[in-house]
Amino acid sequence: MASPSIIPNDRLDKDFYFVLEDYRSGAAFRETDERIDYTRLIDDLLTGQYDQVLRVVAFNPVEGWSRDASEDVARDLERRIGGEAREVPDALKDFIEGQLGRSIGVQLALPLAGIRPSNL
Repeated sequence: MASPSIIPNDRLDKDFYFVLEDYRSGAAFRETDERIDYTRLIDDLLTGQYDQVLRVVAFNPVEGWSRDASEDVARDLERRIGGEAREVPDALKDFIEGQLGRSIGVQLALPLAGIRPSNL
């Protein structure tokens, strides 16, 4: 028989986010509090609360899932940076570009329907 939890379940029924950072002594997840949600995570990243971000991991203990949310976070960071004309810190730029596989703000060219290179 399992022991009852000392943490109320209603505090666990939400998505949590941990940021893996690269420190001089090696990579480690930064300590965080239970109030951090996705919006606050994005705000904290944009305001320099994290340095040398490697990955972002999301999980929900009640629903029983976890996943690497790094690419989603990178896309949202790029969207916010472009929309607010922000200057991007180098460490965050490295994270975003590493996750997206391209420079920030560069969109891949889409082929135009019905136009062939010989028609140009």
